[in-house]
Amino acid sequence: MSIGELLAATVPMVRTLNLEYLETGPDKAVLALPDQSEYRNHVGGPHAGAMFTLGESASGAIVLAAFGDQLARAVPLPVTAEIAFKKLALGPVTATATLGRPIAEVVAELDAGSRPEFPVSVTIQRADGAVTGEMTVVWTLRPNG
Repeated sequence: MSIGELLAATVPMVRTLNLEYLETGPDKAVLALPDQSEYRNHVGGPHAGAMFTLGESASGAIVLAAFGDQLARAVPLPVTAEIAFKKLALGPVTATATLGRPIAEVVAELDAGSRPEFPVSVTIQRADGAVTGEMTVVWTLRPNG
């Protein structure tokens, strides 16, 4: 089962917004939010809450791709999230997430008994490539037990 299939099966909001997983790997995750009239705002673009969910979901996908092998001993959780809306988003949008710290560095902190935190940067773009939003989600790996 792919990460996209796993998240669509276990996170109802992913199904609600019909998010599409275009790429999910430890180096980059790309998700799409189709243009859907029921999730538009007052100016005809995707609602801010839908774009936030798209970005947070992209960040979660890369975290699972990068740290899925750590799930037996730690659970990934978002700590903080910040989003900046840059331009009007109209039509379908995509979110591209990248890790802000090397995987090995985060795992080494977990190995040392600490609770590592790491940022995930997300860029949200319209179909014409214009950046409509930028988001940073800080994640942690909380050790089990």
